[in-house]
Amino acid sequence: MMDLFSEIEAPEREELRNLRKELEEANYKYYVLNMPTLSDREFDEKMHRLQALEAMFPDMFDPKSPTQHVGSDLGKKGFETVKHKYPMLSLANSYSREEIEDWVRKLPSNAEIVCELKYDGLSISLWYEKGVLVRALTRGDGQQGDDVIANIKTIPSIPWKIERDDVPDFFELRGEVLLPWERFEALNKEREEQEEPLFANPRNAASGTLKLQDPKEVARRGLDAYLYYMIGENLPGKTHFERLNTAKEWGFHISDAIKVCKNVDEVMAYIAYWDTERKNLPVATDGIVLKVNNLAQQEELGYTAKTPRWAIAYKFPAEKQLTLLKEITYQVGRTGVVTPVANLEPVQLSGTMVQRATLHNEDFIKSLDIRPGDMVWVEKGGEIIPKIVGRADRNDAMSATPSLNDEMMYSFPTTCPECGATLVRVEGEAAWRCPNEAGCPPQIKGKIEHFVSRKAMSIDGLGEETIDLLYRQGLLHNIADIYDLKAEDIASQERLGEKSAQNMLAGIEASKQVPWARVLFALGIRMVGETTAKKIARKYNTIDSLQWATVKQLCAIEDVGPQIAENIVKYFEDLQNLEILERLRQAGLQFEGEAEAEPTSDKLAGQIIVISGTFSHHSRDEYKAMIEANGGKNSGSVSKKTNFILAGENMGPEKRKKAEDLGIQLMTEDEFLGMIE
Repeated sequence: MMDLFSEIEAPEREELRNLRKELEEANYKYYVLNMPTLSDREFDEKMHRLQALEAMFPDMFDPKSPTQHVGSDLGKKGFETVKHKYPMLSLANSYSREEIEDWVRKLPSNAEIVCELKYDGLSISLWYEKGVLVRALTRGDGQQGDDVIANIKTIPSIPWKIERDDVPDFFELRGEVLLPWERFEALNKEREEQEEPLFANPRNAASGTLKLQDPKEVARRGLDAYLYYMIGENLPGKTHFERLNTAKEWGFHISDAIKVCKNVDEVMAYIAYWDTERKNLPVATDGIVLKVNNLAQQEELGYTAKTPRWAIAYKFPAEKQLTLLKEITYQVGRTGVVTPVANLEPVQLSGTMVQRATLHNEDFIKSLDIRPGDMVWVEKGGEIIPKIVGRADRNDAMSATPSLNDEMMYSFPTTCPECGATLVRVEGEAAWRCPNEAGCPPQIKGKIEHFVSRKAMSIDGLGEETIDLLYRQGLLHNIADIYDLKAEDIASQERLGEKSAQNMLAGIEASKQVPWARVLFALGIRMVGETTAKKIARKYNTIDSLQWATVKQLCAIEDVGPQIAENIVKYFEDLQNLEILERLRQAGLQFEGEAEAEPTSDKLAGQIIVISGTFSHHSRDEYKAMIEANGGKNSGSVSKKTNFILAGENMGPEKRKKAEDLGIQLMTEDEFLGMIE
């Protein structure tokens, strides 16, 4: 009988192990990589299933299980990791109003409940000593977080100093760092113009921004913050609501939407009101947080391993609306990629009016079998970028033109919608591409826009509209033409004048001092991004040496694969590109940089090393430099060629698993430092 019982248990035990692995990876991608793979609801449902399985099999308890700790955003380079004074726990989530009612009814009969909006951003802990901001920690793994104080100080709504007599010697304020909708959309528009991956939602954008190394760039993006909890010793007030009002008096950004509710009916009315009204807010929200108001009752109710028992979050369901797909149009990017765009009957989702949504590529459209005239489902789950997730049945009464749709089989265009060139589709790629780089207007203007952008040549005054104007006037047809512009040519144009001409020419002249790595990025070679350009420029410190590099030689550079290498070689084989480069050389651009430093020892000669996790003795960049100085090669991914992994705390679970599967050694930083002496 025992053997039979074990066989019945086996599939569920295996499910438990698989769920732990899946949720650990999802946590890593959400908190560290800012690339969520599961929706909030999918994650919570899997977490609840894991909790049920762990209750079923108590002998499989593991303190490292995702049910026993919060997700971690540790692991970003360049920030000091600091232990929290008070653990930062997550909240229990519910998608059911019935569950919320049950939670409220189980509280002490005299308990007041504070209802607050659940802002969708990045959790932050602000430490104040004698009124001065001294630390700003991310949630991290709940026990320790990264100190991002330099970036937090760029947020206008967070005071650096509070000059009041009633401020205690120490207190901590917790809240959420947010990117308002307006700034989020502007940032994604910038990224779209640069053909960079778009942020999926404001939360990811805020998280990515807060972990940048350049506070000036953080300030430019325009973060905001809402604070929602004060903690510490000898603080004013006996209730949570009183403390929030005190924080507001001290100058902190506290939401006006907070309400003290006396009973379950008031709580449900609050949820119902904000389920609709939140769509008009300037920032993303994804639910309601309920907290017991009385601080003594909070202490009495206590905590589980990862959540307080005195608080719970109600998550709004993903927003989805049915609307008409009026037509499919096509955009051509600077690299020639033709992207289909859905033009929709306007529909409101999460505070914005949605009229357009990307359809990605031909394969995506065919997988959903959608055509103009269909009624399609548009979703903003978790406040994400609008996406089409399906269509209504064409036989449904709601379908706009069912008979027409049956006859109109969708087919992707065969010619470029801008220049008429025959489109090509490279084997293994999903995108169709226009090959007419030198004659397709969007590609020409896109390359110029990329060239003058802030991360490239940073030429002020040459925005999208001005480039379009100068292109139509025949003054700009490639990036070299920029350096032939004359003051009178610019000043005579509509909306421009002498001052604009002077500013623009000053920016053009200043761009001649932009370093070689950024010039290489500015050239717009396909798939050569900002980071890759820096690595290539370190290896090939002149454009002449790069011009004669082979695919094999280029592939020896970290993060340069065969496709990128081939794109570089093809770029230098094009006679038009060589002519443009010669004109840029004559204009005085920096086509030379510092040579790559030679190794000082051969202790790691021929070894490929992956770095993962956080370290206490040196930063990740310093370890990378040590590896190169000792003849080794850094790699960003684990493979059979990896000799060992320099493993710090909170090593990525995917890298750890792959290392185990391949039998690759994990080396601590002390062992590594001892090896290279």
